[in-house]
Amino acid sequence: MTGRTHDLAAFTAVSYVAVTHTLEPMSLATLIVSFTACMVGGLAPDIDQPTADLWHRLPAGGIIGRIFTPFLGGHRFISHSILGIFIFGFLARMLLDFMAPVVLVNMTIVWWAFMIGFLSHLVMDTFTREAVPWLFPIPIHIGIPPFKALRIKTGSMVEKSIVFPGLLLLTFWIYYANYHKVLDFLRHYIK
Repeated sequence: MTGRTHDLAAFTAVSYVAVTHTLEPMSLATLIVSFTACMVGGLAPDIDQPTADLWHRLPAGGIIGRIFTPFLGGHRFISHSILGIFIFGFLARMLLDFMAPVVLVNMTIVWWAFMIGFLSHLVMDTFTREAVPWLFPIPIHIGIPPFKALRIKTGSMVEKSIVFPGLLLLTFWIYYANYHKVLDFLRHYIK
């Protein structure tokens, strides 16, 4: 999937979790940082590719990406696996705990938002022709549906004309169907 599809998938996933779970009160700063963390998480698995959208959004990201990516073994290796989920989750938690004394937001909420974005990326890539090596280091790429020819080609017309608009409609429906819950959250839980 392309970066914009991953961005929308991360937003859709965090929106779904937000309206289906009981949320704790949070500051506006926590809400904004969590949203940002979710968007970063939605792009983070692709840091194993020097041309990834996340690298392009960082200052000097292209140079850093070319230096950093060889250590991850190539595209769709460890960062696209269950092992990668644990490694990235652990590293993100360590980074957030290090920043916690300086940034006055609820880092637990921020961490969960990052992880929701990260998982949404892997789920979306499971539907692509390249599939995902969920069981890395076992070299089996798992895709849905099981037949590669029926899966989505990254950047194809199917992604642009069906998947992206479908995610957009799903997101609108999530907010429309839970309009009162969203308003209640904004009125009573944002400090």
